[in-house]
Amino acid sequence: MPPKPWKTLSTQPIYENKWMQLREDVAEMPDGRTTLYGVVTFGECVGVLPFLDDDTVVLLRQFRYVFNENHRWEMPTGGINPGETYEQATQRELQEEVGYTAGRLEWVSSYYTSKSVCDETAHLYLGYDLQQSALPPDETEFFEIRTFHFDEALDMVNRSEKLFQKMVQSTNIPLYWD
Repeated sequence: MPPKPWKTLSTQPIYENKWMQLREDVAEMPDGRTTLYGVVTFGECVGVLPFLDDDTVVLLRQFRYVFNENHRWEMPTGGINPGETYEQATQRELQEEVGYTAGRLEWVSSYYTSKSVCDETAHLYLGYDLQQSALPPDETEFFEIRTFHFDEALDMVNRSEKLFQKMVQSTNIPLYWD
């Protein structure tokens, strides 16, 4: 039997800017008790792994303020503007972040980026048949762009996952993908 839904009794906006909103809800749980629940809404976003050819991908890195780091290579990602389709947002992010458009986009997955308090859904694509076409980046974005052999990019993902698994295992927290 699936878990019963919670009921929102009240919602109080706390903070908002052009990227996110924070609210505080009073929610009634299935057993009748109430709890205070903070929710951060980011909306929807897209990400795309752009392939220059069958073996080469374009990645970027930037300073991530919250984590105080600038060493992780990422695929182009970003928010969806009002009125944009997922594909239009994906093409715009490609242009802003790595200077390309894709002749063909292949949807891979849509998922919730957080398990609980963040309201954000990501839509991931593979981009093929790239053509140079740049747009200026957002005012807060400063990138380093580089191409990687796909196997090297995949190895970076696998090494990062193994590092994360070791960190979690050292805390004796069960890994649900094992």
